[in-house]
Amino acid sequence: MQQSSVPMAGRSSSVTWECDCLAHRFGNAADNGSRQPRYPTDMTDREWTAVRPLLPVPGWLRGRGGRPEAYCHRAVLDAIRYLVDNGIKWRAMPADFPPWDRVYAFFRRWRDHGLVREFHDRLRARARLMVGRDAEPSAGVIDSQSVKADAVVGADSRGFDGGKLVNGRKRHVVVDTLGLLLGVMVTAADTGDRVLLKQVGDAHHRLALVWADGGYTGSLVEHCLAAFALDLAIVKRSDDMRGFVVLPKRWIVERFFAHLMRTRRLARDFERRTTSAEAMIYWSMTLLMTRRLARTRPQPA
Repeated sequence: MQQSSVPMAGRSSSVTWECDCLAHRFGNAADNGSRQPRYPTDMTDREWTAVRPLLPVPGWLRGRGGRPEAYCHRAVLDAIRYLVDNGIKWRAMPADFPPWDRVYAFFRRWRDHGLVREFHDRLRARARLMVGRDAEPSAGVIDSQSVKADAVVGADSRGFDGGKLVNGRKRHVVVDTLGLLLGVMVTAADTGDRVLLKQVGDAHHRLALVWADGGYTGSLVEHCLAAFALDLAIVKRSDDMRGFVVLPKRWIVERFFAHLMRTRRLARDFERRTTSAEAMIYWSMTLLMTRRLARTRPQPA
């Protein structure tokens, strides 16, 4: 379910800092005041207008119990965006945001119930429709990125990537041809990608073609076609190439990884749980897509 965009009686439908989020309209957020935007990661009014109808409805509004939320959804989203983009610790949250433990509780609830992925997927569908594409893609690009892990990462979820000489974790991702995330799995650095292909194939039924690099050759190509009905097309670098060369389709996923590395919380893996590491990647992409939606004009039908 999506958050309703119908304004309450007597209120303007314009987005102001007298917020129209569900926590203000039906919860207790009005008791805690409001904040003014001051950081580059704060959502603009155009971003909030695009985001607000796509937010999942809280459980306490769907009769699933729980206390009505006491902090503005817009302020909490801005706090998470600030943390992800600037790479701070949870306890270092600036004082003008809601208390860090309330923001973390929101992050944890969305992580554990799959709400961050639900929100991300709605944004991705809207971003694809805005540029004249189908909401669901038919082609993607797969690759992985090994990153060093912080000391808090336990031995059960870290490993050594002999090819990259990295002791840490590996981010397996599939992106569409626009560079938007279709699926992510964070594992120890010595783990392969077969499970992610199954996950993405099950979630995106129109997906028929996936480009990959030379590391995916061998029996995996036949296995994908037989088990997941995915055509795994290998884009290889020829032996006579020298220096930096832009390879067809593979540059799309490399640009995606470049975006992740510009998000400071993702410059290395600081998360104790792999599910938290995956959630951070989804939050990073929501920040990118809300900016795209705010500056993109709808395409003519």
